[in-house]
Amino acid sequence: MTVAYVGLGANLGEPRRQLLAAFDELGRIPGTRVTARSSLFRSAPIGYADQPDFVNAVAKLETDLRPRELFAALQQIEHAHGRERSFRNAPRTLDLDLLLYGGERIDTPALIVPHPRMHERAFVLAPLLELDPAAVIPGRGSAAELLRACAMQPVERLEG
Repeated sequence: MTVAYVGLGANLGEPRRQLLAAFDELGRIPGTRVTARSSLFRSAPIGYADQPDFVNAVAKLETDLRPRELFAALQQIEHAHGRERSFRNAPRTLDLDLLLYGGERIDTPALIVPHPRMHERAFVLAPLLELDPAAVIPGRGSAAELLRACAMQPVERLEG
């Protein structure tokens, strides 16, 4: 089994409900179980600002799926929630990002792990650190140090 971390986000529809449902759906991926989930956090959009705030979280998984298989399962869950990819940083009903997969570094046209911008995003780092205070992003360093560098991106913990 490999430990993987998945980032969850939504800002359309009922984001809290959608993230809670997605946690359950992650646990139903064959060969995978959710071993921990972070609190929900609110964050302002990055990039395209004319949209509602996001609700974000991180799930810790144990999986026997290979990275591309897990990524495909995440995309299926997004699709079931009506995810549309109209433009970069667009509003979304559900976003699932494969953040970390063990200590692996993957760089293919279809999948990059660690997620290429996670080290720049407080809304990813804060919930990740809630699950693993000693988290390290391969090739980037300590998640705690990286979060300090994102101090200008406020995130608000909504619930445990």
